[in-house]
Amino acid sequence: MSFYIYDITFLIIFSLGVGIFLWKRKKNLKREGIMYLYRTQVGVKFINYVGEKYKKTLSVLGFIGVVCGYLLMASMMYFLYKLVYIYLFVPEIVKAIKIPPLMPLIPYLPEAFKIDFLPPFYFTYWIIAIAVIAIFHEFAHGIIARLYNVKILTTGFGFLGPFLAAFVEPDEKQMEKKSKYQQIAILSAGVFTNLILAILFFLLLSVFFVLTYIPAGAIFNTYTPGIVNINSINMVGGKVVNDASAQGLLNIIKENNLSDDLILGGNGNTLELTKIVADGKTYYISIENFKVQLEKSLEEDLEKVALYEDLPAINAGLRGAIIEINGIKITDHDDLALILKDYDVGDKVKIITKDVKGKGERLEYEIILAEDSNQYEGLEGEFYSLKSGNENIEVKKKAVIGIGFMNTNQKVLGTVADMFNFFKKPATFYEPRFNIDLIVFIYNLIWWLALINLSVALINMWPVAIFDGGRMFMLSIWAITGSEKFAQIMFKLATYLILGALLVLMLGWFSAMF
Repeated sequence: MSFYIYDITFLIIFSLGVGIFLWKRKKNLKREGIMYLYRTQVGVKFINYVGEKYKKTLSVLGFIGVVCGYLLMASMMYFLYKLVYIYLFVPEIVKAIKIPPLMPLIPYLPEAFKIDFLPPFYFTYWIIAIAVIAIFHEFAHGIIARLYNVKILTTGFGFLGPFLAAFVEPDEKQMEKKSKYQQIAILSAGVFTNLILAILFFLLLSVFFVLTYIPAGAIFNTYTPGIVNINSINMVGGKVVNDASAQGLLNIIKENNLSDDLILGGNGNTLELTKIVADGKTYYISIENFKVQLEKSLEEDLEKVALYEDLPAINAGLRGAIIEINGIKITDHDDLALILKDYDVGDKVKIITKDVKGKGERLEYEIILAEDSNQYEGLEGEFYSLKSGNENIEVKKKAVIGIGFMNTNQKVLGTVADMFNFFKKPATFYEPRFNIDLIVFIYNLIWWLALINLSVALINMWPVAIFDGGRMFMLSIWAITGSEKFAQIMFKLATYLILGALLVLMLGWFSAMF
């Protein structure tokens, strides 16, 4: 039975429980805006105890938190700049991301937008992540507030339907009387704690992965591409090309309403692509991918496009992780090159793959190795095209099946992706050592806890009114200039600037998607 059934059942039960809780304690609830706040004294003694007993340690941590707060604020502004650039000028990345930039992280978000590069986001994950993030974040504010003798009035929860948040309520009048540094230390404590939690969960994720997963195959994310001059293209989708320019090719696609109608492969292992002929040589590509490259060539005055070469892998519809070749198991990318190093052009090999994006079934292929054309040189990425033989023997040709592994991310996105996967070998498929469903569930939970803590730490440092970074920014300008009025003006200006940038992001997303 799918876990979604259990998860949705839990969502219903939890929502009913929240509703009953609110009804029975409605006298203790106060509405503020669109939320209902339930105030308690739970945790106040703990906050007071820690804040008063460990003053020296907390003073050091408070200072480190302030430094981290400023670094996070600077990082977030840089990321915002990069996001604006990507959403305005790199529409292919926006189409791959799919999610609107202002979409809140809600349960089933990856499923709703059919995003395959993110793991499932169950309601169970969401509620655990919110509890961990909110409680630690708010208690950190409270503990540093007590360090500077700011009274904690209440703790509690805020409810918006089945969604909830935790809060710690300090005495605002006492808070405003504290020095600007002390106020900044209190404000930055929450995001510093989220950052520490993100690091801890990343470390836990790596340890859990090493203990519970084993390498079990080699993966590829592209077929071997060849770099082709646009003006050398003679035919697209069976249509003769008279105007071999980027605009001429786009016109052919539009006027003939071309689509991917060529089916490669067989026995259920098929691909739908379009055939392209350039200088008498056959290539394949999806119409959508071809259009994106042509449009980019018009914008940047490029003369070449990357098309898939007519090689065995694409003709066979090869997909999934390669787990076996001619009866020999493949555990990682290195095995893939090592096992086939002595094969020659024209040799037939039996390849078994595992469908890692579907139901995990085993797929079988028989292909004849082809000659390496070396047309993909200069592309960013590593192509392990199953080269054969001793490369010192010049007369021996290189045999390939026509697959590769490319770094398709932008520099910033690629750096983030590498950070999340530093404990994995590149181009390698992993599977759990035991109890697959349980291991995958726990791994994805830890992954979301790490990601969301990092996201909260970054977003909360935006210099915008509703975030901790907003007041922290205003206090910093006030401390530097000595003028509260000027600080308020700069604070409003920063808020409007960021809101404008977010509007640009939404417009860029809408333009790319529609």
